[in-house]
Amino acid sequence: MIIRVQPSLLATVTLGILVSSCGVSEPELPPHLEFSQPVLELGLERTGQVEIRNTGGQSIGPVELIPGEIRDLGGSMVPGSRLSLDPVEVPTLNPGDERLLTLELSLDGSMNSGEYDTWVRARGPEVSALLAVRFTVLSELETAVTSVKILAPSFDPRAGDVINLPLEARDKAGTLLQGVPVYWSVQPSQAGYVTKNGRFVGYKTGPMSVIAQAGTVADTLVLDVLHRNIDGSFIVARTGREVRRYTSDLWLHGDVLYSGTWGTRQTGTQSSFGNTLNIWDISTSGTTLQNIEKSFSIEIDARVVNDVKVRTDGELAIITHEGSNDALNGITILDLDNPLEPTVVSRFTTELESGVHNVWIEGDYAYLVVDGVGNGLRILNISDPENPSVVARFWAGESFLHDVYVRDGLAFLSHWNAGLVILDVGNGIADGSPENPVEVSRLSELGGQTHNAWYWPESGYVFVGEEDFDSPGIMHVVDLRNLLEPREVATFRVPGQTPHNFWLDEGSGTLYLAWYGNGVRALDVTGDLLGELDHQGREIAGFAYNGGSGTCNRGSGDTCSWAPQFHGGLVWVADMNEGLLGLEPPR
Repeated sequence: MIIRVQPSLLATVTLGILVSSCGVSEPELPPHLEFSQPVLELGLERTGQVEIRNTGGQSIGPVELIPGEIRDLGGSMVPGSRLSLDPVEVPTLNPGDERLLTLELSLDGSMNSGEYDTWVRARGPEVSALLAVRFTVLSELETAVTSVKILAPSFDPRAGDVINLPLEARDKAGTLLQGVPVYWSVQPSQAGYVTKNGRFVGYKTGPMSVIAQAGTVADTLVLDVLHRNIDGSFIVARTGREVRRYTSDLWLHGDVLYSGTWGTRQTGTQSSFGNTLNIWDISTSGTTLQNIEKSFSIEIDARVVNDVKVRTDGELAIITHEGSNDALNGITILDLDNPLEPTVVSRFTTELESGVHNVWIEGDYAYLVVDGVGNGLRILNISDPENPSVVARFWAGESFLHDVYVRDGLAFLSHWNAGLVILDVGNGIADGSPENPVEVSRLSELGGQTHNAWYWPESGYVFVGEEDFDSPGIMHVVDLRNLLEPREVATFRVPGQTPHNFWLDEGSGTLYLAWYGNGVRALDVTGDLLGELDHQGREIAGFAYNGGSGTCNRGSGDTCSWAPQFHGGLVWVADMNEGLLGLEPPR
């Protein structure tokens, strides 16, 4: 007898014989435990259910189910309350098996209202899984709420406008309840921001919902947020080229612009140091593009002239020394009897030998930022410019001081990783004076690298720069309406670079920010400020006037903005690579 076998069947039989004879098989997966969800949100409920599963390839047993301690959001254990589980053990979970677990909370009646958490651990011989459990406890007042109503504003807000949303909570008798905790939210969540007190700001335009929940009752208010409509643009009106040296800070007074120089710049085979103060005549009027020329320069013993300031009476200026050959550094005081050709009055170096990074002049006193940890601030009496003297010192106890700004008898110290430190130097709030500075308050939680600050008394805000090249940096808005309790309320970011120095045109409420390779930015800071300003349509214009890579690229012609100053109707900008620009503002 002849038996015919189909080729496909023969192949199957042959493969089966080979597999059987060689003992080849799929590797067995290890055991694996997991809950059906990583977090169980119970809310106001006291019971809940979740599944425990074996998603591996081997049996697990026994599996213990262990409840955790109940803790508040601060991490403190809550005595008298516990989490019960049913079952507390599963003898065996085979591959693919799942088992329903029931959780029940027993809470102590004296627990404060708020959010709490605990956990459940499933533990087998070699594997385990963790479930986070969260729940909420209401106060007696919250349980009495039967209705809530958000009172709508009488107008449609623009993006960036901060509005207060009053809320009425009533009990079943219609009585208005006071002090009820309210939980606020915005939908979509990226459309705006609302505080726990019902202060709202819109990020996007169009309709969005603000939701307020008190106890188990909620109300939703739909707002139609309008566009801010403040777009504008800068126009280059004046230029002053300085390509032999890097340009640092600038200061303008009358028809004269003073600019410092920084570091070492290589041009071909020639090295030029930052040892020069340049003086520019900007008296020519008009808005058509015009060049300004240096009228005079002063060379000093330094490798960095980081800062220059002119006293408000225009009679005296101070420039700073860093990297001096004689290792004395200090400051040079200038007589501005002829503002276009200043003359040296004196050089002062006592207690300033490590270098002076920034200066502020207020009347007969100069506030000096001395380089190095532990040095901090020196205050000089300059009533006799030929013989200045150190009359006061301050250091925050950590980090180094980077900048100082004085206004209304308050000194604002940008104290790097120590944050923003505020001193009374004549304000009276802490009985301080220039010769006896007294700390009023400080705000350390600004991300570190606190670089510069500008105080606007009319608004009560301080605009603080964070010069972080890794993050990159941020402009922080600090509410200082209570001088004793500064608090951050808003931020502004520009991707890719970090900010440097700022100038505020208080008449229009426009903050000008030098942002290195991202150029100069104009920001609307009128009204109340809250949340992320870069999401609110508050940026009027951003201008990288020389283009470039967005990274400064020192030694090229790329945009590298160091500092702005609004003066004579123009925004003057010190650019490290190219020198000076006078820009027509965007509004």
